[in-house]
Formats: sequence, C-alpha cells, structure tokens
Amino acid sequence: MEFDGIKTLVTGGASGIGLATAVFLAERGASVVCLDVNAAPDPFHSVKADVTDDASVRTAVRDAAEHLGGLDVVVNNAGIGAQGTIEANDDDEWRSVFEVNVFGMVRVSRAALPYLRESDHAAIVNTCSIAATAGLPERALYSATKGAVRSLTLAMAADHVREGIRVNCVNPGTADTPWIDRLLAKAEDPEAERAALEARQPSGRLVSPQEVAAAIAYLASPLAAATTGIDLAVDGGMQGLRLRPRD
Repeated sequence: MEFDGIKTLVTGGASGIGLATAVFLAERGASVVCLDVNAAPDPFHSVKADVTDDASVRTAVRDAAEHLGGLDVVVNNAGIGAQGTIEANDDDEWRSVFEVNVFGMVRVSRAALPYLRESDHAAIVNTCSIAATAGLPERALYSATKGAVRSLTLAMAADHVREGIRVNCVNPGTADTPWIDRLLAKAEDPEAERAALEARQPSGRLVSPQEVAAAIAYLASPLAAATTGIDLAVDGGMQGLRLRPRD
C-alpha cells in the first residue's frame, strides 16, 4: 500500500486510462479525486471542469484540494484524439486539440503547483503517446500535441525539481480505450481495422488501460523518488523493437 495517505487528482478520470488509473491508485491506498467533464463512477469523488477553461480548472483543482486536504500527485490524463494528415484538420480543430491536450495540462498543473509545493511527495505524471516518438500515419495533429507534451514534461521537470516536484510522462502505444472503440466504429471494416492496429504492435495486441495505469502509478509512487524528466513507453515494444515479418 505504497500510496497510503497520498492525495491524488486524475484528469479525464471518468473513463478509459484515467478511470483505470484512479482505480489502480485507490486500490493501493491513495485518496483520489477525478476531474472530468463527466462524473466518475462511484466510489470516486468528482470535480467537473473543462480543461480548456482556466477559471473552471482553477475552481475544480481548489475544490479537489479542499476535499482531499491537499494534493500530492496530479495525473494529467485528459485528452482528445484527431485523425488525418496536415490537410485534413482546419485551424479551428488544430486549436481545439491543442487546447485540450497541451494547454489543458498547463492549466491543471499551474493551478496545482501551490498545493504540490506543500507536499512531501509531489509528482506530476502526464499522459503522452507513442505518437510523440514514432511517425504514425494519419495522426499529424495528434502527434504534434503529444510531441509538445513530451517536451513540456522535460521543461517542467527542470523547472520544479528543486521544489521537490517530480514530472514524468507515460507513452502508451495504441490502447484499448473508448476512443479506439469510437475510431473502429467509423471504419468500413472494424474487425480488420482492429486486427491492423494489433499487428502494428510487436506484442500483437493493444495495450490495456490497466497496463498504462500501472506505469503511471510507478512514476507517481514514492518508490520512484529518484525518477524525473523521463518518458516511459508502455507500447508492447512498438517504439524500440524491429521484428522480422511472420512467415
């Protein structure tokens, strides 16, 4: 129960990787509040906020800290996807995806810093993506935001290490989340598209939300007290392995 007494805020905590992370941390002793535009399921306390709205974020983070009696860990997981080459998304969509995936992390972290500075165990974990380190087709906008998250993580780690605040990120491969379900539902042949996504990963399967949650938990844990400024791949070998084709 390495998270006993650890007060944690998880954004995007109502579903997918966020909810899996909230469950994983709570099972190990953490007190968890979920920040989302939707309410998280019981037994989690929820604070409603749109991460594109700074006032909404500041109010929600303050309410979470008051409910928990402080903040030790922030998991910046809220995010949205986008498909297409640079020709496929207009300027408004580019702005909206950056507003959530990058500026949202900035807003939440900025609002949480005063509380984290008071913690004896302060950590921020950002959800990044394999798209930050590997060129994926039809993901130009999404990849640009996740590349920004990776660089932002390093800069934040440098800025706040002497305040006792660690900052890291996880880089999931294609994870079996509600967003992927919606993506597959739009495909002409959902089963074939799922098979193609699975085949793209050396492990031959999609990453589970629970596997990403376990990586987030490690980076947030007191056991990782000497770890800051890193991106931890949870991608079934997609980034580093180059396998020969199957016979």
